[in-house]
Amino acid sequence: MYYTLAVLTALASSAAAVGNAVVVNKCSSTIYAWSVGSSVGTKQTIATGKNFTEPLHSDAKSGGIALKITTVDDGLYNGSPQQIFSYSLDGASVWYVYDLSTAFGEPFLGKRITVTSTGSPSIVWANGSNPGGSQVKVGVSGVDVVFTGCA
Repeated sequence: MYYTLAVLTALASSAAAVGNAVVVNKCSSTIYAWSVGSSVGTKQTIATGKNFTEPLHSDAKSGGIALKITTVDDGLYNGSPQQIFSYSLDGASVWYVYDLSTAFGEPFLGKRITVTSTGSPSIVWANGSNPGGSQVKVGVSGVDVVFTGCA
């Protein structure tokens, strides 16, 4: 289902609160995530069947937030492949843009990964690899946007 910007703005205007960015681990091993804007947040260790949640927010200096996810402990600092689930709120926190990309390889290669948000288009990498085309989507800020590893 796709919405125009006018529809998204109207939907979001009726929302009382900003949603969350969520990282869900359905993999058979632990994954690690860092929330990165103009600075790097605390490492989140996400065991199998668990998740990490943060409120959607902006960074005053960089604008957007990148949740950098690795399958290796301290992978952000040792050159390990990173899955990057990023989002950026507009100035009025009415809508957000989210996308999926990688750096230094594909940490979920061979495993299905998704980014979903109620009422917005999903991103699906069936084999943990970019299937091509635009990976940028738009959603309303009153709902959660969820990255699922090994979906």
